[in-house]
Amino acid sequence: MKITIIGTGYVGLVTGACLAELGNDVFCLDVDERKIAMLNAGGIPIHEPGLEEVVARNRAAGRLQFSTDIAASVAHGTLQFIAVGTPPDEDGSADLQYVLAAAKSIGRHMTEFKVIVDKSTVPVGTADRVKAAVQAELDARAEGAKFSVVSNPEFLKEGAAVEDFMRPDRIVIGCDSSAEGSRAHGLMKKLYMPFNRNHERTFWMDVRSAEFTKYAANAMLATRISFMNELANLADQVGADIEAVRHGIGSDPRIGHSFLYAGAGYGGSCFPKDVQALERTARQYDQDLLILRAVEAVNDKQKLVLGQKVAKRFGADLSGKHFAVWGLAFKPNTDDMREAPARVLLKQLLDGGATVAVYDPVAMAEAKRVLALDFDAEQLARVRFASSPMDTLTGAEALVIVTEWKAFRSPDFDRIKAALKQAVIFDGRNLFEPQVMAEAGFEYHGIGRSVLTRS
Repeated sequence: MKITIIGTGYVGLVTGACLAELGNDVFCLDVDERKIAMLNAGGIPIHEPGLEEVVARNRAAGRLQFSTDIAASVAHGTLQFIAVGTPPDEDGSADLQYVLAAAKSIGRHMTEFKVIVDKSTVPVGTADRVKAAVQAELDARAEGAKFSVVSNPEFLKEGAAVEDFMRPDRIVIGCDSSAEGSRAHGLMKKLYMPFNRNHERTFWMDVRSAEFTKYAANAMLATRISFMNELANLADQVGADIEAVRHGIGSDPRIGHSFLYAGAGYGGSCFPKDVQALERTARQYDQDLLILRAVEAVNDKQKLVLGQKVAKRFGADLSGKHFAVWGLAFKPNTDDMREAPARVLLKQLLDGGATVAVYDPVAMAEAKRVLALDFDAEQLARVRFASSPMDTLTGAEALVIVTEWKAFRSPDFDRIKAALKQAVIFDGRNLFEPQVMAEAGFEYHGIGRSVLTRS
């Protein structure tokens, strides 16, 4: 099948590369000339395990091309996937300017039937706006070409996006009941047929329900994270071990173990933005989503917890003190720094007067770019970007772990203790066992695990 993907970010590039891997002829469009030049030169603008190999293989096979030519992109695919960004607007709602610009471009150039697929995460009712934008462009040209707008939200986890796309647990597609919608249904069924050979993974529904499903899923996952973080903070006060609690409640099949890990708060491009956007949608309909407002508030507070633990141990005035920080990306296997808890921690440490040495296995370049926006020159001068985890430790009062990279799970604790001025670890992801740390001679501060470190 001939497919056009509009946008080459996380969703667009993964979707395009993976659909090409299935044998489709995929045309990826982006208005960013530098990004397209990088892709055509064999580079990848994002870090996503396995993606570079998939892109290279399909470019070489001629199934995947990258261009800034809008007219050519519209002419290419019967299926036009809109996979552009929907960043939060000032009021928390999703900014649809890029989605609607893509829709207008399609309407401006199309001359035959198209299925326009909303792959971007968009609020309920966006398909209607996309349809109106396309139709307005067609009317302006007196063009009678037919089309259908379909909702096909993505459920990809950064760091495992290729795997998630190629082995989906569900495919959500929303179509309308018109003749064009029926035609779109058939084409989407054909496109996703390879994923349904063993059992049916596709959930067919109306367009608005499909749009809602994406936000509902992310809101539920964010709720579980904030719920466990709130319990973890209470566990620290009452002397319980949140890890024991997690195992105890996760064994209940009605609850399960996924997304029950206490930590330093969630970040990234999805959960913070989507929770805010769903709250904003509710307000437009005079509804108040009390639980989601609490989820967001808890997460904002949770990002402060690590810094507060450091200040409680070393004092609010951190002048003259140096700290090692492991992990900058909001989660492992990505270089994404959007809404990353590490950014909040670094602000707390720098505002307190400290110096820091930081390390992340893949996010160093992105961190340098983002932190240059977060801090002034004086504060940025107090940040050293280290060459390895061990390189951060020399002269540090303590080690602070923010991201649960596998490379951090089994370090040389003797070397860590020898390098640190004090054998103190603040573990924002509960990577280590408090009892093991105590036996190794460390003062250990986890999240919700004070029961094993109380004197």
